[in-house]
Amino acid sequence: QIFLKWDSPPQTVLFVTKPNSNSVHALCSEMVRWLKEHNNINIFVEPRVSKELLIEDSYFNFIQTWDNDEEMKTLHTKVDLIVTLGGDGTVLWAASLFKGPVPPVVAFSLGSLGFMTPFPSEQYRECLGNVLKRPFAITLRSRLQCHVIRDAAKDEVETGEPILVLNEVTIDRGMSSYLTYLECYCDSSFVTCVQGDGLIISTTSGSTAYSLAAGGSMVHPQVPGILFTPICPHSLSFRPLILPEYVTLRVQVPFNSRGQAWASFDGKGRIQLGPGDALICSVSPWPLPTACLVDSTTDFLRSIHEGLHWNLRKSQALDGPG
Repeated sequence: QIFLKWDSPPQTVLFVTKPNSNSVHALCSEMVRWLKEHNNINIFVEPRVSKELLIEDSYFNFIQTWDNDEEMKTLHTKVDLIVTLGGDGTVLWAASLFKGPVPPVVAFSLGSLGFMTPFPSEQYRECLGNVLKRPFAITLRSRLQCHVIRDAAKDEVETGEPILVLNEVTIDRGMSSYLTYLECYCDSSFVTCVQGDGLIISTTSGSTAYSLAAGGSMVHPQVPGILFTPICPHSLSFRPLILPEYVTLRVQVPFNSRGQAWASFDGKGRIQLGPGDALICSVSPWPLPTACLVDSTTDFLRSIHEGLHWNLRKSQALDGPG
C-alpha cells in the first residue's frame, strides 16, 4: 500500500466539477467557503466555475483560474491537491487537464457509477480534514500515452504531443459497414490482425469500463499492465490479453484495409486513421494519484460490489439434500 505524507501543509486546491448540476454547484460553493475560512486554502477553479461563482456572490473574488492553454500547462506547479465533484467522468476530465505530473486527487461521489470516487460528499469536512493534515493511502493509476503516426509523416517527431488517457483508447470502424482490419505489434513482435468491430487498449483502471463490457477481465488498478481487448471479433478464439506495463503497442491500418478506422481517447477526441496510419501506445511516466477512502484494495472491492453487484446471488438453502 502506498501512503502520501505532505512535506509541508498543502496551500492550494483545484476544484473540478461536473457541469450543469445545481447540487454540485451548491456543494462546490459550500466547500470553497469552508476551505478558505477554516483552513485558509488558496482555491483554483475552471474558468466556467469561476464565472458561475462570481455571478452568485462577489465574496468569491479570491478564487483563481486560468485564461489560456499556456497557463493551464503550468497548473501542476501551482496546485497541491485536486478535489473532484461528480462521477468517474469528472475524474477523467481532471486527469486530462494535466499532460505531465498530476497532484493527488480526492474524488467525491456525485455521479451514477463511482469506481474512482470513493469519498461521500456528505462527510467532506472530515474527509478533507484527514487528507490535509495526515498521511493517507493513494492508488497510483497508470495512464497511457498515445501518438498517432500518419503514413505521410514517416517520422514520429512530426506527430505532436502525446494524447494521455486514464481509461482506454478505442479503435473502431466508425460508420463503416466493413469490419476493422488492424495489424497489432507488441514492441517488435507481431501480435495479431484484428478483424471485428474494433480494439480496446485499456489501463487497469479502465478495466471496469468499456473493456469489461467487451469481455475483458476486471483488474486491480495497481496491477502493472495493459489490457488488449477485442470488440466483437470475427473469431471465436480471439480472447482478451493482459500485457506487461513496459511494452509499446503499435496498431496499424494496413494498406489493403477496405475501410477507415477511428480512434477515440477516453471517449473523446475522435481521430480518423487511414491506410498506413498507426497508433502507438505505452504507459505514461505520469500516473494519476487518487486518494483512498480506506485503502486501494478495499476501495476497489467496494466499487465492484456496489457498482456492478459483482457475484451477487441468493445464498444456498440450508435444508438441501442430506
